[in-house]
Amino acid sequence: MVSPPNQLDAAVRSGVLYVVATPIGNLGDLGARAAAILAGVDLIACEDTRHSRRLLDHLGLRKPLCAYHDHNEAQTYPRLLARLRAGESIALISDAGTPLISDPGFSLVRAARAQGVDVVPIPGPSALICALSAAGLPSDRFLFLGFAPRTSAARRAFFDQLAEEPGTLLFYETGKRLVATLEDSRAMLGERRQAVIARELTKRFETFLTGSLGDLHARVSADSEQQLGEFVLLIEGAGGGEGARQEREEARILDILCRELPTRQAAALTARITGGQRNRLYRAALTRQRSESQADDSSYP
Repeated sequence: MVSPPNQLDAAVRSGVLYVVATPIGNLGDLGARAAAILAGVDLIACEDTRHSRRLLDHLGLRKPLCAYHDHNEAQTYPRLLARLRAGESIALISDAGTPLISDPGFSLVRAARAQGVDVVPIPGPSALICALSAAGLPSDRFLFLGFAPRTSAARRAFFDQLAEEPGTLLFYETGKRLVATLEDSRAMLGERRQAVIARELTKRFETFLTGSLGDLHARVSADSEQQLGEFVLLIEGAGGGEGARQEREEARILDILCRELPTRQAAALTARITGGQRNRLYRAALTRQRSESQADDSSYP
């Protein structure tokens, strides 16, 4: 028998900061407790007031909104903290999902706790957990890493450091950089590493693509429609097999040599060092060269 809900769970208390998860796409995913908290607080701090106004309109609420985002966080959180200390209740939300997960809010939450202000989480949607739950990759150990670095060189160094991580790797990515990130991850982690691309979660065009990094790179490169929207990229952790280690070592050495030598020479020398197939390494080096030239002028929106 299910116990009746505690009515106090949705009772808003004064001087409390509520960290409220909001839908990542489907507005029907907002929980009843979250809706009650949004209805009861004195102020809602949000990334984009226009975006959040649509959510409040859906709920039939008219509440004061305060813009709180990456560009004004340092100036805004002391004012919000002062209002909390004065007894006001504030809900912190992001544009989508759980606040602080690759979204602003850390400074406010840390300062609130340091000054004895109660911080109450109101759990709900999270794109990374949503993707992991349906991806079919191991979920007993995983590592969330936000967005991959902006440039190809930085991304390759980043993925190289993760090559031996045994847990499933999760990233957020934009359509602008998805192909380049797939190219750099396959170059450093190996063509055969399994991965899943979760696109537009809970929305009309929700899509899960599953395959090796090599297969996914080829598929997404050839289909511009699969480059539209918001993405979670999941990559399986490092396997213990000798073949996987060999492929990662080939990719690592090829990447280093391609930065110092002509492509054909880099591939030949990598083959001599690792014992890998020269023609295959040469094709991988050409693909790397093309992808890097396309990715260098990509940037965060």
